[in-house]
Amino acid sequence: MGWSCFRLKGKEVIVLTDPFEGLREGSLEADIVTVSHEHPGHNCIAAVKGEPKLLHGPGEYEAKGVFIYGLQTFHDAVKGRIRGKNTVFLIELDGIKVCHLGDLGHVLSAEQVGEISDADVLLVPVGGGPTIGAAEAAELVNLIDPKLVIPMHFRPEGEKSEAGLKALLQEMALKTLTPVPKLAVTRTSLPLETQVILLQPGP
Repeated sequence: MGWSCFRLKGKEVIVLTDPFEGLREGSLEADIVTVSHEHPGHNCIAAVKGEPKLLHGPGEYEAKGVFIYGLQTFHDAVKGRIRGKNTVFLIELDGIKVCHLGDLGHVLSAEQVGEISDADVLLVPVGGGPTIGAAEAAELVNLIDPKLVIPMHFRPEGEKSEAGLKALLQEMALKTLTPVPKLAVTRTSLPLETQVILLQPGP
């Protein structure tokens, strides 16, 4: 979708993460919506039609057969004193565990990494500024060791805002990535070694 907003479509359930300000009211469909923190770029619930299950904070959840774990983290490197709290969500959908880091502003502790270390897919911010940058993102990829890494929280249309993405590719010894409009993942299709996938922003 864009920014930190992803539509995770299972066989029977759709999970939407961090709907952002500017999406048309009632334009999206989802059964479950996760909100990493209460900033306008991440909590535009009005964009989702109907009455989805809303998850706003840490805890263990089960909704419509989907297991979700919310891990308390911070939006900065000083325990939230500047930008407040952030929730990392680990979402188990159709046997695939997707970890959405939200607007994480610090490298996770060993204990926190242990709580999400079984993630198959890692959605990681790379833009720097209000979130971790490329070096921290690459460090977390090494610590968590997911099968698939999807960079987020950058604007692909702007050269300056692409700096975080380019730096991540350099950190991970990759030259370039070709954006894809969507990604289908099953347990049998997961790669043996970590791969980075770039998704195109879309409707």
